[in-house]
Amino acid sequence: MQLKGFHHLTAITADAPVNYKFYTQALGLRMVKKTVNQDDTSAYHLFYADGVGSPGTDITFFDWPVGRERRGTHSICRTGFRIADEKALAFWEKRFADLKVKHDAAVERDGRITLDFEDPEGQRLSLVVDGSGEAHPYAESPVDAAHQIRGLGPITISVPDIKNTDIILTRLMGMEPVRQFGDTHVYKMAGDGTVAELHVKVEPKLPAAQQGAGAVHHVAFNILYADYDAWAERLQATRVPNSGPVDRFWFKSLYFREPNGILFEIATDAPGFATDESMENLGKTLSLPPFLEGRREQIEKGLKPLTA
Repeated sequence: MQLKGFHHLTAITADAPVNYKFYTQALGLRMVKKTVNQDDTSAYHLFYADGVGSPGTDITFFDWPVGRERRGTHSICRTGFRIADEKALAFWEKRFADLKVKHDAAVERDGRITLDFEDPEGQRLSLVVDGSGEAHPYAESPVDAAHQIRGLGPITISVPDIKNTDIILTRLMGMEPVRQFGDTHVYKMAGDGTVAELHVKVEPKLPAAQQGAGAVHHVAFNILYADYDAWAERLQATRVPNSGPVDRFWFKSLYFREPNGILFEIATDAPGFATDESMENLGKTLSLPPFLEGRREQIEKGLKPLTA
């Protein structure tokens, strides 16, 4: 019963059309599911991933009319994406310059070449040279297959004190502390490569973050569908306050907060995004879980178009 790496990461946008254009056109990801926040149906929930919507490749967004985030600790502060090699990195450096995407110079960080950049709302992102795992390119992407983003890489959280977070990561979640660079501790899950690395940055002097556009809402960890009940039982047995079982239709979830208040989700690798749409048509129309289908007309009226 192990975490296989990350399942997805969910962030916040206040401008869904700009968000859609950036992630599908500038970054070349595939929209694999266009749906709504199941707890707030006035808001989109947009899923961008690889060509087949593989677990571990999704960055997703809630669309809320909020101001910009206030950066600080008690937060998920950077999201990594994997790219194949240094040729891909050179491609992205030129592409970001041509598209005027805010980015830094590439650096070596934790033994890997990394390129930090931001989306139009200040979402902090990185490209990391890491060719591990299978690649599932998207044929309709504006980025050629060799250079496409392969999925999530390391995700960094910021905490003022690591002691109790370490207990949750190691004893409850089964991660292994493997190394440290600077003020950042690296924890490894069972998967291969950086999609299975959580980086914990210790920043006691920062103020607490305040969520808004450009912030991350939560990070989800990938488990086998067959292990879901056992994880629910583990959370209950250890008396960790949690959501209890939540069926999101495309996957099942459990939610809880680590000791510094960061929201974690455990999500299953099945049934997947092709449950209600064909693989060819993923994300092309508004998809609703069965319990919301009866409200489709009302929900659609409350959503803005993603394209002109």
